[in-house]
Order: sequence, then structure tokens, then C-alpha cells
Amino acid sequence: MSNASGWLIQFAVVSLVALFAGPLLSKLPFAHTFPLTLFGLTGPQTIRLVVEATGLLTLWILSIHAFRHMPDNGRGFSFVRRVIVPLVTIAVIMLGDKTLRIGGPSLIDWIGSHRYYAGYAATLLVASLWLTATWLLNLETLHRCFCPPAGSAGRKKPDPSCDEQAQIDDEADPPVPSLSTAQTVNSDGSPPATLGRYKVLKELGRGAMGVVYLGKDPTIQRFVAIKTMRLDHIDDAGKLQEVKSRFFREAESTGRLSHPNIVTIYDAGEEHDLGYIAMEVLEGRTLKDWSRKPHLLPLDKLILILATVAEALDYAHQQGVVHRDIKPANIMVTKDQMVKVMDFGIAKMASSSKTQTDMVLGTPTYMSPEQIAGKTVDGRSDIFSLGVVFYELLSGRPPFTADNLSALLFAIVHHPHPSMNAIRPDLPPAVLEVLDRALEKDPALRIRRAGDFAQALRACLRGLAA
Repeated sequence: MSNASGWLIQFAVVSLVALFAGPLLSKLPFAHTFPLTLFGLTGPQTIRLVVEATGLLTLWILSIHAFRHMPDNGRGFSFVRRVIVPLVTIAVIMLGDKTLRIGGPSLIDWIGSHRYYAGYAATLLVASLWLTATWLLNLETLHRCFCPPAGSAGRKKPDPSCDEQAQIDDEADPPVPSLSTAQTVNSDGSPPATLGRYKVLKELGRGAMGVVYLGKDPTIQRFVAIKTMRLDHIDDAGKLQEVKSRFFREAESTGRLSHPNIVTIYDAGEEHDLGYIAMEVLEGRTLKDWSRKPHLLPLDKLILILATVAEALDYAHQQGVVHRDIKPANIMVTKDQMVKVMDFGIAKMASSSKTQTDMVLGTPTYMSPEQIAGKTVDGRSDIFSLGVVFYELLSGRPPFTADNLSALLFAIVHHPHPSMNAIRPDLPPAVLEVLDRALEKDPALRIRRAGDFAQALRACLRGLAA
């Protein structure tokens, strides 16, 4: 459950049980004849103590569950997520003390009143300091909850430093129509001086979205990659507002992703009739460098990389975010051997700023049949695209090729992929089976979840090691 009302309902129910179930049950007639007693307590006292202790323990476990699963969106949820465990811990300590004072005085005597009150004071002090420190360290996320930056979305808490060099993919499949780059540079051909709060340093490349710049946040001295998209080509004011709303909504949904194998989006905004997205800058090589012979990756390393990508996709899908443009150029292996999936949601953001007759949907070679058909896509579309990447990195060529865009799209929708067994007879049958399941035309027959894809790949890896 990822919405605020859901978490509040869970805590309210458990809190009511913890506070009132024990006293109510202890007053029922059967409590006076309850056969099991603890620490010299009476039957009603034992029932009350056990029920309230169970309720408080459940409440504390629920806070741990909330901390682990509540979305980290850089604002309200992030603040609640970080303070919920110390806050609930204080509540449990105080309610537990009240329970013992009312229902278990003999238990306090059994422990020793001096030891009990000293322990109570010490644990309450530690928990209070914990809550205070957590609160002070996360004031920025609380501030962003009530005062979001104007014209921006998906902004995360600033990283103290980032001084990596950039490697931005400026390659896009030729069949994809690129956005016009008019007005993304000054009249003399130079980049704009600033975009939002970011100082633009230089142009890094051009892709399907538009121009990509290297920028720097002067406040915290962090380098960022800034991808731009024109938002001024629509004459209709109502349509333009709809496009802007969708752009920032998509940027926010991708910006809330917090995963070690997904490139972080720091900010999004609008300036000079441009929408822009600021994201972390990486140094490394994309899988494009290993997509042709004789530079193919060893099978075990390839499977490990793609399993990591599938796990990152599974996380994103659970947050309701579909990538839509999985390809080798959007998967990077950094210098420290971290796998990073780039450009989440970029294809959908780009399509939101295009007219229906000039829509960017992704890179055609890697698109799923349902994506080509213009149907609503889900995580299974990314699984098909990752299957195409898998095929290409195994064989040195994509499974579907053609002389023109129409023929390529027709082949993806209607033609079976060439048998990998004929190209790579050295591959284990388990690897071939996983590949074929990922490339099923019908989403209902395809691997259902990216997490299942990752598990199947890791099973293949264990088979190779055996």
C-alpha cells in the first residue's frame, strides 16, 4: 500500500487494538477464571498485558514495514518514512509503561522498581534523541512537502557532492523522428547560459528528446546532465497546458524512483519554452559498446547485467513506472561496475509533447508489438524490449531488421524472431528458453513480471556455474 490514507488506516486499526482490546477483554467474565497467569498477575491482568503487548509489538513491526516499503518521493512521504520508526518507538515505550503501571504492577516489582524506572527513562531518552536527530536531518524534505519549488517536479534531497565526468548517449535510431532543436540554443549557436537554477556548461549531444547539456548546480556544486524538450510548438493554450501537466507528472513519477541501478532524476522544470530534466551524470560505457562482434560480453557477465536490469525494472513497475525505451544505449556499466538504467519514462514524456501525427514512442528496433500497435503498455512491454537487447548482445545483431521503418515494424509484430540456436549453438537450453519467453508476441504468453525474468536469468547463471 503506497498512499497516505492506506498507511494511516493500518496504524489507526492497530493502535485501536493496542489501546482498547486489552482492557475490554480483561473485563469479560471468562477473564476471572483464565487458567494461565504470568509473573504473579491475576487472570484479567495477564490477559490485558499479553493483548496490549502484542498490539504494541505489531504497531512497531508495522512501522518497520512502512519504513521499508513507503515510497521515497523526496518530500512528504520521505519525511514520514524516516521519522516513523523513532516516533512509533516512543509511542510504544510510553504506552507500554502505562500498561505495566495499570495492569502489571507485580511485574514491575518483580523487575525491581528502581531498575524499571531507570531503564524506562534511559530508553525514552534515547528514542527521543533519535527522533529529534531524524527530524532535524530531514527538515528539507518536510519543507518541500508544503512548499514545492515552482515549476519543478521530482526533485530529490541534494547530494553533498558529485564531480563525475559525463558520458551521455547522443545516438538514436535513425527511424525515430527527433524533436526540433530550434530555440534550444542562442542566436549565435551557443547553448543557453542557464536552465532553471543550473548553469549550462556545454552541449553533450542530441537525441530523440532534444539537446543534452552538461550543467552545474551552483548551490551545491553538483554536475548534472540536462535533457531538454520543446513545449512551445502547440498553438492551442488548453492543449499546451495539458502537455505541460503531463510532462511534469511523468517527471515526478520517474523522479520518485530510488534504486541503486536506476539513474537518479534530480529536478524538472520549464524555461525559455523548454521543458528540462536534470539527472545524475555518470562515467562508464553503455551496452551499445558490446552489441557487435567481436566485442560481445561473456555469457555469465551478460546474464548478470541483464538480471540486474530486470530487477531495476521490476522495482519501477511496482511503482507504476514503465520505461518504454529499453535499449543497449540506455543501459550503462559505470567504471566501478555498477549497472545503471537510464532515461526512465523519457519516451512517454517526449510523446506527451508531440502531436498525435508526430509521436515519439521509443526506439523502433526494441519496441514491443503492443507498443507499435498504440495499445496501453505495461511492464511486459519492457520485458520484450529487454529480450531484444538480450538477443542482440548474444548474437551481435538485433532479432528484427528491415530496409525501412514500415517493414521493421511489420516484422516485429508478425514475424517470429530467428532461432538463436542456429546462431549460438553453444548456449544452454535454459538460456534459449528464457529468451524465447521474453520475445513472445502475445503479452499474455510472455514472462509476466520483470522480477520473474530476473529470477530466470539468475537460475541460468547458477546452471552455468554448476
